Parts: sequence; structure tokens; C-alpha cells
Amino acid sequence: MKYDFDLICIGLGPAGMAVSAMGAEMGLKVCSIEKNKVGGECMNVGCIPSKSLLRIAKYRHSFIKLQEMGLEEGSMAGVKPPFEKINKYLDYIGEEKNMKMFDKVTLILGEGKASFVDSHTVRVGNRTITGQRIFIAVGSLPMIPPIKGLADIEFMTNQNIFNLSEFPESMTIIGGGAIGCEMAQAFSRLGTRCTIVQMDDFLIPNGEKTTGKLLEEEFKKEGIEVYNSRKITEVKKEDGKVILLTEDGITVTSEKLLVAAGKRFDFGPLKLENAEVKYDKGGIKVDDKYRTTMKHIYAVGDCNGQILLTHAAMHQGMFALMNAVSPWRVFRYRKYVIPWTVFTEPMISFVGMQEDELKEKGIKYHVITAKYENYGAAIAENVSIGYVKVFASSWGKVFGAIIVGDGSGEMINEWALIIQKKIRLHSILFLAHSFPTMGFLTKRVAEQWMMAKMKSNFLKNIMRFSYRKL
Repeated sequence: MKYDFDLICIGLGPAGMAVSAMGAEMGLKVCSIEKNKVGGECMNVGCIPSKSLLRIAKYRHSFIKLQEMGLEEGSMAGVKPPFEKINKYLDYIGEEKNMKMFDKVTLILGEGKASFVDSHTVRVGNRTITGQRIFIAVGSLPMIPPIKGLADIEFMTNQNIFNLSEFPESMTIIGGGAIGCEMAQAFSRLGTRCTIVQMDDFLIPNGEKTTGKLLEEEFKKEGIEVYNSRKITEVKKEDGKVILLTEDGITVTSEKLLVAAGKRFDFGPLKLENAEVKYDKGGIKVDDKYRTTMKHIYAVGDCNGQILLTHAAMHQGMFALMNAVSPWRVFRYRKYVIPWTVFTEPMISFVGMQEDELKEKGIKYHVITAKYENYGAAIAENVSIGYVKVFASSWGKVFGAIIVGDGSGEMINEWALIIQKKIRLHSILFLAHSFPTMGFLTKRVAEQWMMAKMKSNFLKNIMRFSYRKL
């Protein structure tokens, strides 16, 4: 059968962009469909605009006035947020940078939602097209918890918070994950009184408790209230204010409500049943090659429910396409470690296995910690809150790492490479690191590991003997 295209990609978020751009460069005839904007959630209503807002908030927090935007010290209530400027950045990135990647791709943009007619045919708007292989990259949506009264009031998610016309005087945030924490700190630093309420025991619940508690302490210093382990029983609106009630009697009143309680999927418009593609509430079912129950249809990024991170989506898109064009080698995503970062201050980053997982698997490990407060450069730069914590074997094999502090989002990538390539700590010890950077703390970890080794009387005796023989 002759198809209109070698490859159809549904969705142009990070995963779809990787599939489409790479596929076209490989010489494939590619058609990509996007119902909204190129870049998906991350580019338009997620990682990128939130990082811009966090940077602006940090400037104000550091008492640097942004005269161009008219920001001054004191309350920001009633002041127009800088979202218009942020959106100009996004437009420039989207129109001037991203679109250049798709010169060789047939694009169907803003013509509606795509749906399957059969396993090789897709309909979008008034068009019907066929493809030899089809990649589903439709992402995810904000999860709206089943809280009494929530459906009856106006609330925000990451999809519309960047459309605010002015800063609210106060905001309650449901959820203490990455989105909730980043928005709490950004808006708090821009003058909004913020309160986080969540069911989990600590902030960034998919991280570790120590890190979550440290971040909570820093939030309290900045005036952000945090209520952990709270079951929300009702949300209502009275006299123009949002009132949130918890099972244990806590009442939180605010001007605005942000729901940041996780992700969900809506595959209804895709009509996956027409293509015999199976899915459940956890995402579209895929195998190690990212193939669905129909082997010529792939699902990449958030929609398969595996790892809901932008860079993970890019990685999956690349691997799935490589699996499609090189059947003699399988790129199994689970073999590759994925670092991740929460862009609060202090910044928090993770990679590999954490302590709970190591204990659960019965793996013996040592904990090596290098604290920012013991490093002269961190003290001099007034960024002494944080640490590099590494879990490693007695022979220097690294299982996982946590970095809390300035620059952790850049530093964690080295630890990802260390774990991925099975590099031992002695190799890190012998690698010169630029000084005085925060990345030098990575070398400090290796030094501490080696110094702990030197406490062995056996090794000390060997060293003394060797030294005296020279």
C-alpha cells in the first residue's frame, strides 16, 4: 500500500518535535499535526515561561529593580505582571528559532484535534491522511482532584496562570510538587502571599524528605505557608474570596487558587479504539521500543505515562525513531538515567536511585555529602545553603545523587554521566574541576570518599611501607 507520508506525528511538544525534525533530516516524508502551538506545554505554559518568571522574581528578591517593567519594592498587588514580555520571548523562540527545524516537514497547525480513522489513517479538520508509521506525542493535561466545590469555581492551572492581568494579593496552591513550589516562590517574591496545601508529607514528594523539609524551611523564611499531610474536604467562594477547608479544621482564604496536583490524560479525541491502540488511566501502553499494541504506532513523551518530564520526552522521541529506522538495535529507554531539577531557590536536582529505593532493594551503600557551607566560594557568593549528597558502593560505584543549592541543575548532568557510564569515584577524584565553581563540590565528594578509605589501618600500613621504600 502507498501512503501519503512515511511518518505522521500527532503533537508537536518536545517528543513530537524530536521525532519530526529528526525524521525529516533522515530523509523521511513527515507530516506533523499540532492543535495549539508548537512546543507543547513546556514551551508555552510550563518550563520556559515559569523559568522566565522565576528569574524576574529572583531579581526583585535580590533588590534589583527592573525599571523597564516598572517593578518597585513593596506590594505588587494591582501591578501588571510581566507576562506580556515573557510571551514576546516565547513568540521569538517559537517563530524565529523552533520553526526553522521544520523546513522539511509538512505542518498542519491549528486545524483541530487529530483522530484515528484506522491504524494507518488520521483525520484532522477536513483532511484525511495516511502514514506508514504514526507517532503519538499528545502530552498530558493538569489533573483536577475530585474536591467538593472545585468544579463550581474559577481556578488556575499552569495552562492559564500566565494569562493573569495583575498580581493577586494572595494565592492558595493545591500541590507541593515542582509546579506548585516554583509558582509559590515566584509569586511570593513578586508580592503575592502564597500558601501551599497538599496531602503529601513533604514538598517535592517524588524526591526525599530531607530535601523537602529544607525547602520548606526556606519557604517559611520568605513568608510562604506550607500545610503538609492535609486532606482537602471542600473549596468554595465567598465574597469574592476562595476558601479552602481541610479535614483537620484548617481554613485558608485567598484571592486566587492554583491547582498543581499532577497530570492526567484525555485520549478521547484521538479515537484510539479505531486504531486498536490500548490505553488506561496510566497512559498509552507501549513496549521497550515505544510501540503500542499496533507495532507501527508509537507513543512517546508524557502520553505513555512513564516519565513525565520534558527532557525525558525528547529522549523518548529520539529513541523511538531510532528503533523505527534501525531494527537491528533496540534503544531501551529504561537503560538510561534521567536527571531532573526543581528550579526553586535553593535549586534541587536528582539523578539515579535514592536512599529509600536502595534500602528497598537491599543494596549496600555509603552516603558521601559535601556541604555548600563548608566551601569558600559558596560562602563568598552568599549561596551557602545546600549540599551534594551521593550514594555509592565501597568501591566507588555511584547509585544516585542529590544536589541542593546554587547551580545544581547544571551540576547534576555530570552525575548522570557518571552513573550512565559507570564511572567510579576515583576517576572523578583524578579529574580536575574548574575552581572556584560550585561544580568543584563534585570533586569534593570524591575526595571525601577517598579520605574515608584512608581511615583503614591496612591501607595506612601499605602507604607507610611504600613511602619508606622509595
